[in-house]
Amino acid sequence: MNNKRFIDNSLFRFLVVVLIPLLVLLFVHFKAGNYYESIFILFFINIILAASLNLTNGITGIFSLGQAGFMALGAYISSLLTLSESMKNTMVTGMPQWLAKIQLPFWAALIVAACITMLIAGFIGFAILRARGHYLAVITLGMVIVIKSILDNANHLTNGSRGLSGMSKYSTILTVVILALLSLFILYRFRTSAFGRSMIALREDEDAAASLGINAMSMRMMSFMTSAFFAAVGGCLWAHLQRTIAPSLFYFDETFTILEMSVLGGMASLSGAIPGAAILTFLPQFLANFSTGFTIFGIQVPQINGLTNIVMSVLFIVMIIFRKQGVTGSSEYIVGTLFDRTTYTGLFRKQTYIDFADAFKQKHKGNKRKGEQT
Repeated sequence: MNNKRFIDNSLFRFLVVVLIPLLVLLFVHFKAGNYYESIFILFFINIILAASLNLTNGITGIFSLGQAGFMALGAYISSLLTLSESMKNTMVTGMPQWLAKIQLPFWAALIVAACITMLIAGFIGFAILRARGHYLAVITLGMVIVIKSILDNANHLTNGSRGLSGMSKYSTILTVVILALLSLFILYRFRTSAFGRSMIALREDEDAAASLGINAMSMRMMSFMTSAFFAAVGGCLWAHLQRTIAPSLFYFDETFTILEMSVLGGMASLSGAIPGAAILTFLPQFLANFSTGFTIFGIQVPQINGLTNIVMSVLFIVMIIFRKQGVTGSSEYIVGTLFDRTTYTGLFRKQTYIDFADAFKQKHKGNKRKGEQT
């Protein structure tokens, strides 16, 4: 039994992709404390943001840099819809009374915010999606600047550059896990549908896709609006995790953070969102422990200002040079495993365990043989 069949075994996939992450989450939730739980919540929010960008940039071939703008819209709209009337009147001078009186439950606010953002993306996309390549990237980056400028100056709605605060912390570990899995499931079904295959065809060769009757503009619009919807979901969750938002938090830093997650994980697959989000969420937290200096092989290394930025930059450059397709490339092994019924039904078949044991023995023998040769 070869190595490929070993990693495709239902038991192996269930253990690595489902059971071990589940046990880690349970440990974090019950034992690790609020700090580590907040990091994991941010990790799942980043998965949603990276996956939404992968849909446009990697799968459809649209090079968009506008996710931070859509994230901001989702954060602000959902915050305004969940804050109480008294808090809105206290923070924001001159807010229209009809808006101040509106207070929706979190889940309703999230859906409304995502849908409004998707409609706004539709209007924007109708104007800009005729551009291609780096021209579109510059336009979408300009869109982020415009959205930030509007949020900064709409004092009677957004409290200007001071932002909004006091939102309830609705982004619990259970909430973000459910929404991350639901987002990945919808996007995965979307990717494997006829629409998704049309988008991939459009990415590979637009002229050939057009000759097959694929409407390029419609596919781009659908991808752009869907991506904006899930970016807004991520923004809503982020706002109700941090509980304080301001326009400056959704600017170039956040734009390129989401792009880094997408590129490092692998733009061409939704699965790439998971390792990409893990790198950009956990690695900076780990490096923060060494920012004040550390000892290696008995040598004391002094404090290095900007250590995290230096390491992340080097990692990004190395990845671009040696594996520009990212960690997962175009493989959907992780997401495909999560939503493949055979991952779970295979656990009830005796042959699954026999195959797993045989493959494990063969792999062990192969490693032992290599060690002897060495």
